[in-house]
Amino acid sequence: MQRISARSLAALAALATIGTLVLTGCGTESGDPEAEAVSVSAGRTIRAQKFMQLTQVHGETGMTLLEGPTFGKDGGLFVVDVTAPEGKPKVMRVDVRKKTSRAVHTDGRGAYTSAQFSPYDGRLYLSDFAHGEVVSLAPGGGDKRTFFSGEVDGAQMNPDDIAFDQEGNLYVSDSRGLSEGEAHGRVVRISRDGAKATVLAKELAAPNGVSFDADHRGLWFSELTENRISYLRLDAKGKVTSRHTAIRVDGGIAQTDSIAVDADGNLYQGLHGRAAMAVYDRYGERLATVELPARTEGLESATNVAITPGGTKAYMTVSGPAGGYLYSFDALAKGIRQSNGG
Repeated sequence: MQRISARSLAALAALATIGTLVLTGCGTESGDPEAEAVSVSAGRTIRAQKFMQLTQVHGETGMTLLEGPTFGKDGGLFVVDVTAPEGKPKVMRVDVRKKTSRAVHTDGRGAYTSAQFSPYDGRLYLSDFAHGEVVSLAPGGGDKRTFFSGEVDGAQMNPDDIAFDQEGNLYVSDSRGLSEGEAHGRVVRISRDGAKATVLAKELAAPNGVSFDADHRGLWFSELTENRISYLRLDAKGKVTSRHTAIRVDGGIAQTDSIAVDADGNLYQGLHGRAAMAVYDRYGERLATVELPARTEGLESATNVAITPGGTKAYMTVSGPAGGYLYSFDALAKGIRQSNGG
């Protein structure tokens, strides 16, 4: 998720209208949105093209922020708008063939930062950053339920991104400590019935992206304020057997946001503060940079991506003062469950 303070998100959830929410560290591209992307030194450039606009800046919150693109079994692409006020769609379904979208869910409380479908019950799960909760909806929206709420090891979560294992247990990047600039973040595993929460890693610097590798043997997670990606090796019961720093992202003023993984195990690392994604192989080699057309104006962050299941068409969520957009590009390998941005 592009960085908004926990205090600002709490205000968003508590009030029907609020003032402008301030982003930290955001850059701006400028110029002709239809021009070609410039080349970069690390790997090749993949040129993303504007697919469709989904949202405009909300007058009530002063911004829009798209996140969590994930494909449902019906082929629809589900996207959340983190800063949507009450009455505006907080969850949308995009028909990528027709280039149309419709509202799936709104409420007066949640600030949803990610979305994933559970392999266990087929419901759509959303992380509520402001309230420390994970909720679920029926696949078509409605029937809202609270899956998890409350403290974990004596501290409330700020759940950012989520990922499921094959049995339906949920893994959460907890950005606790972000507002204070302190390394109190965690990676938390929640059993598929929501009854048990276990801390797998702690003292992290604003963990954000989280995704299983292609073989479900381990978990990738990024830390926003350290610009690094780490790897947790897990056993068959979801317990950590090892942990190490895997990739240090050379992002300049940009910071690491969400993560997705394709069928070949390549990582797509979203960037906050730059409307681009860095692509790495499983060994940490920089393969490519996904860029918008050169001199694009008013788009400041590429939070996440979803790759079509069984195909290579990728849809990237991009936001900024110009609004919230989907940009498309050809991924390096086919989409799998881990290719849906959590």
